[in-house]
Amino acid sequence: MSQAVTVIGGGLAGCEAAWQAARLGAEVTLYEMRPTRTTPAHQTADLAELVCSNSLGTTQKGKASAMLKDELRRLGSLLLQCAESTAVPAGSALAVDRHAFRKAVTRAIASHPHIRIERREVTSLDAGAGVLVCASGPLTSPALAEAIARLTGRKALGFYDAMAPIVLGSSVDAAHTYRATRYGLAGSDYICCPLTKEQYDAFIDALLMAEGYPLPAFERLDKRFFEACLPIEVLAARGRETLAYGPMRAVGLRDPRTGQSPYAVAQLRQDDLAATLYNLVGFQTNLRQSEQKRVFALIPGLEHAEWVRYGQMHRNTYLQSPAVLQATLQARAMPQILFAGQLAGTEGYLGSIASGLLAGLNAARLAAGMEPLTAPRTTMWGALMHYISHSTNSPFQPMKANLGLLPLPNPLGGDHHRQLDAIITRSEVDLLAFLYDNQLPNAME
Repeated sequence: MSQAVTVIGGGLAGCEAAWQAARLGAEVTLYEMRPTRTTPAHQTADLAELVCSNSLGTTQKGKASAMLKDELRRLGSLLLQCAESTAVPAGSALAVDRHAFRKAVTRAIASHPHIRIERREVTSLDAGAGVLVCASGPLTSPALAEAIARLTGRKALGFYDAMAPIVLGSSVDAAHTYRATRYGLAGSDYICCPLTKEQYDAFIDALLMAEGYPLPAFERLDKRFFEACLPIEVLAARGRETLAYGPMRAVGLRDPRTGQSPYAVAQLRQDDLAATLYNLVGFQTNLRQSEQKRVFALIPGLEHAEWVRYGQMHRNTYLQSPAVLQATLQARAMPQILFAGQLAGTEGYLGSIASGLLAGLNAARLAAGMEPLTAPRTTMWGALMHYISHSTNSPFQPMKANLGLLPLPNPLGGDHHRQLDAIITRSEVDLLAFLYDNQLPNAME
């Protein structure tokens, strides 16, 4: 009889880990501290609540994110299945209705006969004689963070993450906006707010002068932002044209009313199935709410916008994973404990799901007295898991899936399309072999 598996954290990684362990026959207890104790970013008690964005990245063939989705689908990912069943129009990206997504995940986890949900805070890493998956996320409570620090020799980092505001779609002035998807791909799923050079300059002036929320005094000297999710005011402070070449880049978003590309564009992406809510893409911010309302009103179409959620910034933590984790996601100091999700050094929703899937598989195997698995490095899944456990970058920072992680010499050299087809084919073949060799169910059979 297999031992019990304990999973700490009801986010994306924790839910995926719990599902995969239970699917392989383990008896799983999933601990989630909400609603008993909440976080600065979460708003509900549901499992798998999406905080920063509603997008899981591109589905465009040949992109790393699409490769990882294909692999997770074949591996039987619950979270990807829930995402695809609650998708909203987003061009070539997989974006979800946040409410429908978290409800779908919560129902699936709560109804599984081998998963028991406990709603209380966990403050230690003691799993008794069983196996533990710690997927407590970047907003891990202070007591549990201290326990993790003791286990890992305090090899943890802190950084500041931010989330973008959400607007009521009916309050956007259609007379000043148009619908498009970059380069005309896959329909017209985004609301585009075009800016002239003069409007852009006025917006930048206001943004640079706007007041943000102060950080606690003890954190001000240790201010670190995560480069992949910088607040928009931090980007603007790096140069007046930074936004025009970043989240407000107008390339590929020609205005059908004029036939011209505007100087800059702010994009709104659908956030719910009913198309009533839209998030302001790339506009993560730590500005005061009153300042957000004032400054963002300078964007054409948002002059009278009704904001249903303002952006905010919060402190996150993640492990110095290469010094702490094996490629199996087991802790080097205590192999019966595995880590997954953003805490383990993955970046983005898809990376969290991928690490949760591996941690869940290995937790079930360890509980049954079997050897843990290492994901094949020639797959995007395995390459990402290898990065977080073997990266030599200093300082270590989380990273999203990208083709550069694959262990192939100059993978995009020569004939680009032929090389890319070879990468994808090898990934598919090796993943099928991995499933067959380890007698794991292939979700695409």
